[in-house]
Amino acid sequence: MAFQVEQLSSLTGTPWGMTFIADSTLFLTFRDGRASTLNTENNQTQTISGLPPVFANGQGGLLDVNYHPSGWLYFTYSKPVGKQAATTLARAKLEGNQLVNWQDLLVTKSTSDTARHFGSRIAFKDNYVFFSIGDRGHRPNGQDLTTHAGSIIRLTLDGQVPTDNPFVKQPNALPEIWSYGHRNPQGIIYDRQADRLWSNEHGPRGGDEINLIKKGSNYGWPVTSHGKEYWGPIAVGEAEEKDGITSPKKVYTPSIAPGSLLLYTGSALPAWKGHLFSGALKLRHLNRVAVAENGHLVDEERLLEELDERIRALVQGGDGLLYFSTDSGHIYRIQPR
Repeated sequence: MAFQVEQLSSLTGTPWGMTFIADSTLFLTFRDGRASTLNTENNQTQTISGLPPVFANGQGGLLDVNYHPSGWLYFTYSKPVGKQAATTLARAKLEGNQLVNWQDLLVTKSTSDTARHFGSRIAFKDNYVFFSIGDRGHRPNGQDLTTHAGSIIRLTLDGQVPTDNPFVKQPNALPEIWSYGHRNPQGIIYDRQADRLWSNEHGPRGGDEINLIKKGSNYGWPVTSHGKEYWGPIAVGEAEEKDGITSPKKVYTPSIAPGSLLLYTGSALPAWKGHLFSGALKLRHLNRVAVAENGHLVDEERLLEELDERIRALVQGGDGLLYFSTDSGHIYRIQPR
């Protein structure tokens, strides 16, 4: 499909999360703990105040943001806990250029002194919020239901545990967990029309995944993996597939290092409607896959390789156009040619 890319802005820092709060107003989070808005018509920015301290170290910092129609902005961030940090879900409201009524909804049980694998992205389904957490660099966390690390969490919009979560009545399991066995999921999106929750995640060397997330399912890490050890050509885990473990819908070998996930639902770029897009950090492109009716992923295409940018965040505007950020601080828009 013929399209063109327009650079809207060049900002200082890494814009990690983006969400539209009005037709032409993007709310941006930066990994170093800052936030701003960007007017996509005149490209003017405004600094946002009212943010808490964040653990801005390594892969940690102020992470995702997602606007809910109720008026709340939901955030994930690396919250300092002593000398350690934990992936945390919070929400606040925006009044002028200030965040007010900041609420930490869940400071997860994922504290670690490492600066790796915090996740984290946010998605909404009806009156529920999902968010992802990496294994925090400790592989056994993926199979340990007594920690939130290596899981996808489901809560009500005010941070309560839904009574129909899969592990609510299971001893020695945290009730907030929806799925587990994840290494470092950095993309999550809900397909309302097909009632599907998708996530993508970083594998080890090779073996990045797109998964169809099901209630209570185990996605294998580190028992199963399609990747290799960083230190040599040795397979990670016991096998690529195993009974009782849900296999990925797509595997990327070599790794693309997915930084986000978006389901395109607009009409401005009609050939892409219903397709999944991942921002690629390592292989520096925009990755597109089509979704078949049965949920299989087909027809991969790698777009924008010529930009040579680490594509971090993706969002669809009310105008049906695609917007994305890069680790170099650029904000781009994709529109029809």
